Amino acid sequence: MLYDDYLDAALQRLHDEGRYRTFIDIERKKGQFPHAVWTKDDGSQSPISVWCGNDYLGMGQNTAVLDAMHEAVDATGAGSGGTRNISGTTVYHKRLEAELADLHQKEAALIFTSAYIANDATLSTLPKLFPGMVILSDSLNHASMIEGIRRNGGDKRIFQHNNLDDLREQLVALPANCPKLIAFESIYSMDGDFAPIEAICDLADEFGALTYIDEVHAVGMYGPRGAGVAERDGLLDRIDIINGTLAKAYGVMGGYIATSAKMADAIRSYAPGFIFTTSLPPAVAAGAAASVAFLKTANDLREAHQAAAASLKIRLKALGLPIIDHGSHIVPVHVGDPVKCKLLSDRLLEDFGIYVQPINFPTVPRGTERLRFTPSPVHGAKEMDALVAAMDQLWSHCALNRADLTG
Repeated sequence: MLYDDYLDAALQRLHDEGRYRTFIDIERKKGQFPHAVWTKDDGSQSPISVWCGNDYLGMGQNTAVLDAMHEAVDATGAGSGGTRNISGTTVYHKRLEAELADLHQKEAALIFTSAYIANDATLSTLPKLFPGMVILSDSLNHASMIEGIRRNGGDKRIFQHNNLDDLREQLVALPANCPKLIAFESIYSMDGDFAPIEAICDLADEFGALTYIDEVHAVGMYGPRGAGVAERDGLLDRIDIINGTLAKAYGVMGGYIATSAKMADAIRSYAPGFIFTTSLPPAVAAGAAASVAFLKTANDLREAHQAAAASLKIRLKALGLPIIDHGSHIVPVHVGDPVKCKLLSDRLLEDFGIYVQPINFPTVPRGTERLRFTPSPVHGAKEMDALVAAMDQLWSHCALNRADLTG
């Protein structure tokens, strides 16, 4: 068998389709985000501004977070020492879980090494706890949710994105006495649209279903204390399981679920993705706890973040660029061609020092390729002026239509 030939063919397909992904070597500068340094293939370096990071509020540079991490490193060292069940639970992990439970007004929280693992582990475990469970999943749910649902061995239904009529029809078709769970996101990160959370909760109540919401692109940024869109809309008490991340607005890493004490205990006891995984380093847990606590009272940052996103959308729309705008903080610019999307990304980086990665299939459907900008409170007027001017110049250079695709 010529295994290398298979690998060559697989990689060549990505090149031919214009969606081969490259990693850009960047070094963030403490206290200077979104500014960073790009190390090129030839070893030379150039200053850049980062426009595609998920550290939405710049908390990865916040002194409260860094001080907490330094303190934990000095006190405990680098690693956790094992899984949570053996030797990897510390006061820092317990403190973080208490902060998260309080944030979401739930009895308990359970932390994982990432939100991907939290989704995968939880959704793949639920049918073990509720035999015969049917999971109804939004068609645009994140890959981690899809993978967890796919692996759980239980029954599943896919409902059309944000389509309440389709969801109702599928609920009606299920036996009244079978366990059900509706899994969806609060903000869908590629288009930036919101789920109809209250209406989904109404259907869950009507048909006796549990609710599972992924708030990874909302925690820290929405709601009076940053608990997400469900908090903003006054619906926390109607969500049974909340998934969140510590790696975006909170600026560190890790993921979690917030739920009832019994549910958290059951997932902790049955989920292989939790049981057999080394826990987060204490310093990471300490930094995350400090970030969560800080953002509970940081409405000024949330307001500045929303203002930055709104300003960028207005300015790009004024150029006639096809912005997908659903009112969230995410700013996708529709390109619709993987080759041109990559070309725009390359030119922005090489000619203007602006770093934004192309979003191509399979992250988004073919024909909907885009650049996805994530403005933050630390992207100032200078950085925004430079981005708008560069997009204006390059859009014409790449022979792209200035059609309005908002909505």
